[in-house]
Amino acid sequence: MSQAATICRSNFKNMYWTMLQQLTHHSVNGCNLRPGDLLASGTISGSEPGSFGSMLELSWRGTKAIDLGQGQTRTFLLDGDEVIITGHCQGDGYRVGFGQCAGKVLPALTPA
Repeated sequence: MSQAATICRSNFKNMYWTMLQQLTHHSVNGCNLRPGDLLASGTISGSEPGSFGSMLELSWRGTKAIDLGQGQTRTFLLDGDEVIITGHCQGDGYRVGFGQCAGKVLPALTPA
């Protein structure tokens, strides 16, 4: 795929547990948290198709193609696909993000 395609957008308001509850869960179970640690919530899925948080949900278990534009679709990731995840929070007068988290799907190694 030659051009990026946004396939979903979600919102932390769709989470079942608040970040405070997740932080508490980590700390009471022996996780050694320190200032500056980055906590990840996991997949955030909304109730509308454009806000589903995983390829499995977006493609309805591989039965519905996801339109990427330029005549390309996916039901699952293919070798060579690159996934870029970005996130931010914002309020009146501020916006805080963590940049990009990117990965590329490489072909499986052939056994020697």
